[in-house]
Amino acid sequence: MERRYEIRKREILQDTEIKPQVTGGMLKRLEQFAEPFVAAFVRRDSRANIQTYLGGLLSDAARKNVESIAYHHDRPRGALQSFIGQSSWSHHPLQQELARHVGHELGEDDGVIGFDPSGFKKCGTESVGVQRQWLGRLGKVDNGQVGVYLAYASRKEYALVDERLYLPKSWANDKKRCKKCGVPKEVRYQTRHALALDMLENNREFLPHQWITGDDEMGRSSGFRRDLRGFGEQYLLAVPSDTGIRDLESAPPAYSGCGAPAKQPFMRVARWCAALNERDWTRVDVRDGEKGPLVTEMVKHCVLARTERGKDGSEELLVVTRTRESNGTMKYDYYLSNAPAQTSLDELARVVKAGHRIEDCFKRAKSEAGLADYEVRTWMGWHHHQILSLIALWFLVLETRRGKKIYPGLDRSPGSHAAGRSVASCLELHCSRVVSTFDRTQSRTKRTGSVLSLQAT
Repeated sequence: MERRYEIRKREILQDTEIKPQVTGGMLKRLEQFAEPFVAAFVRRDSRANIQTYLGGLLSDAARKNVESIAYHHDRPRGALQSFIGQSSWSHHPLQQELARHVGHELGEDDGVIGFDPSGFKKCGTESVGVQRQWLGRLGKVDNGQVGVYLAYASRKEYALVDERLYLPKSWANDKKRCKKCGVPKEVRYQTRHALALDMLENNREFLPHQWITGDDEMGRSSGFRRDLRGFGEQYLLAVPSDTGIRDLESAPPAYSGCGAPAKQPFMRVARWCAALNERDWTRVDVRDGEKGPLVTEMVKHCVLARTERGKDGSEELLVVTRTRESNGTMKYDYYLSNAPAQTSLDELARVVKAGHRIEDCFKRAKSEAGLADYEVRTWMGWHHHQILSLIALWFLVLETRRGKKIYPGLDRSPGSHAAGRSVASCLELHCSRVVSTFDRTQSRTKRTGSVLSLQAT
């Protein structure tokens, strides 16, 4: 038994050993990566601050807010607080540059754009947009802020690309409160779905795609699905289990002889699904997992979905997936799509998988790039932290892609997959060394009085 343990231990250690070329030259790559973002700033102190903040977001600091980043760099926090929380620089040029980067590196014609609101639990009532509201990530109503995010996924990788802060009606109608938090005068109340459509309009030229996806908070709105059809977009959106649908492929009830011909009644999608036979389900291999292929079972059907106002909507394709949980129970997920009825289950499964990968974006952003660690109260402060966090996350995505090329089989075997996790962990450790190098570079710059630059040499 001891011998077997030692053999397995050696195998694990071999799997977690990272080749030097994975992290070698990271500082130089970070300098070149940051160049177009830093170029958006003219002032020397602003360039220094964005370097400091990006470095802090990529560091191994326990919390990645202004105070901890300043402490990590051994710098006074006042200048950094002003840069993030009060400075009037626009985050839009940085966001568009990020969208161009992601589209260039990951873009595929059949890519997937995904929308997902994410809640951040916050105390008090003074921070912009904070109130008791539904926080989807927590699965309950609580005090906090909500951001709506746009992500992009292709077969190459996935990344968060854009964000909007949801401003509830109580905030949007309180001009005094908005002025205190620096909300621009032109900002009006918009639903989370309207924010998603605004991001789609601003980013779709940069992100080649064939599909739009989102969680059931996005898909439950028949108006949102209608607007996407008006945009000429093809969607596969999750919907709640209580969504009302009429089966268009089943025979209607027998005609009674008077009045209009009878139609299939509307029923909840979960109830419709419960009436399916086992032969209705088709097994689909979704991806390779650590213990072999990950299989899901799927069914598709043409239906008519009921709108929020109880009216008949447009004909759509209902897609249901079920997977077996570790405790033996079945998990069901429901989707509506305007895709043609002949769309293959393999293609639909690919889009479902892309939606799940977008969920992984948030885990990566919050654990590795400080997405939720901000402590700012202003409108600009929230957007400044968010865009810099997305940029830092994008750098880690590029480094992960680079590591996968060095370990070409890491997604296909248990050993390599373990190595891939070590690559990601190693990146965070080495980024803290990058931060220290940034500090020394900036300190020398201040002593010599030369202009700070991230131009590649």
